Amino acid sequence: QRSRPPAAAAATNIDIAVVPRGIMSGNPGYAAAPKRQRRRRPRDAEDGSAFPRVVTSRPRGADQVREVAVVPAEAMDIDAGTSANAPTGGVDGSYLSDTRFDQCAVSPLSLQGIKDAGYERLTRVQEATLPVILQGKDVLAKAKTGTGKTVAFLLPAVELLSTLPRSTSINLLVMLPTRELAYQVAVEARKLLKYHSSLGVQVVIGGTKLSQEQRSMRSTPCQILVATPGRLIDHLQNTPGFSARIKGVKVLVLDEADRLLDMGFRRDIEKIIAFIPKERQTLLFSATVPAEVREVSHLAMQKDYKFINTVQEGDEETHAQVNQMYMVAPLDLHFSILYGVLKKHIAEDAEYKVIIFCTTAMVTKLVAEILSQLKLNIREIHSRKSQSARTKVSDEFRKSKGLILVSSDVSARGVDYPDVSLVIQVGLPSDRQQYIHRLGRTGRKGKEGQGILLLAHWEKHFLSSVNDLSITETVAPPVNPSIQTEVSSI
Repeated sequence: QRSRPPAAAAATNIDIAVVPRGIMSGNPGYAAAPKRQRRRRPRDAEDGSAFPRVVTSRPRGADQVREVAVVPAEAMDIDAGTSANAPTGGVDGSYLSDTRFDQCAVSPLSLQGIKDAGYERLTRVQEATLPVILQGKDVLAKAKTGTGKTVAFLLPAVELLSTLPRSTSINLLVMLPTRELAYQVAVEARKLLKYHSSLGVQVVIGGTKLSQEQRSMRSTPCQILVATPGRLIDHLQNTPGFSARIKGVKVLVLDEADRLLDMGFRRDIEKIIAFIPKERQTLLFSATVPAEVREVSHLAMQKDYKFINTVQEGDEETHAQVNQMYMVAPLDLHFSILYGVLKKHIAEDAEYKVIIFCTTAMVTKLVAEILSQLKLNIREIHSRKSQSARTKVSDEFRKSKGLILVSSDVSARGVDYPDVSLVIQVGLPSDRQQYIHRLGRTGRKGKEGQGILLLAHWEKHFLSSVNDLSITETVAPPVNPSIQTEVSSI
């Protein structure tokens, strides 16, 4: 199945720069009323307040605090429309900055949660966005997945929520395109809330019982709601009192905004925006910023919202740490070649962690079944699995090593599986972006990774769309006749 090509990127209109400066307070965001458009409602993520606090840092042994603020471009003699890019210099030249969380103006309770989660230094994305978000500004941030953007929007929101009087209102609403991403964000939120005992997070997604979610939201704190758009609409229409609770939203986050729109959720998003207060802070995070993302940002955010580009030139398409290769072979040999590639990788890396992407849920199921019968340690995840089964497999793969995950594109983007050593794409990706997003599951957070694309001869035309990504041809491993015979019998 082919997804539609991404829209052409709109002209950039950026009016800020991040510079050392004194503290500047911000104002709460005011969203424009949404326009309504007729559009078929998509399936729920399947295949197919101002608070003027600024991140500060105090070098060890220094008497003065270095305050990072955001100032208008005009004040710095920067032409309007130029880019406000994140600084490139991390201490290790990768995704981390040299600013520590204990140098930031966040509460001791949040800081302890961050410490327990194992975070010490801000990522470059967090360093670029936190000062602006902490001022209460509306932000459209261009940021790749796996760069710490979840904490970038959760931490300021938790700081705000911790100052509000206790109530049953939902104060932070985070919308994501897939169930797996929703669970992942909720896990991060619970880490930050560890010492904020009065705050709670709930997840509402398709594939689970609506009544169960209703009971959970009634019985446990729900200041933070993480949701897929389709299920959120279900609650607005069918859960008594839900529309009143959502009137308390102070911060709205659209994460993976480009994918939300590409999957057809725009109409649902506009409906949801109509239910929540106009006086709020709105944050959009997106790996790409096509025209439709720009349009929604104008609908959802105040006119003076800030655009922050954390993707450096030459770094936008894929991870430099990923060694990319492709193999072209007859289709009837693909299973045997795949087995040979996996056995070689396992022999070379005792702590292997592999994701195999397939074109459809049916193909995913078939590949997982055959590789399991060949005595490999296989897990599978796709839309034909129940949500509870998908969650169980996703959690196991995230925490483990020595596993091979066979997946449809539910895991292709945004889901953070640490330490993936190899990504194999079997068959033709629908387009260049799908290839890149799949590849992005490895080589994350500055670590090296490997990617292999396995094509049939009639699929070679795809290579012309990625020939600028340093992808090279490699020789397929020899086919073991006994394995080929066994595969044929299966």
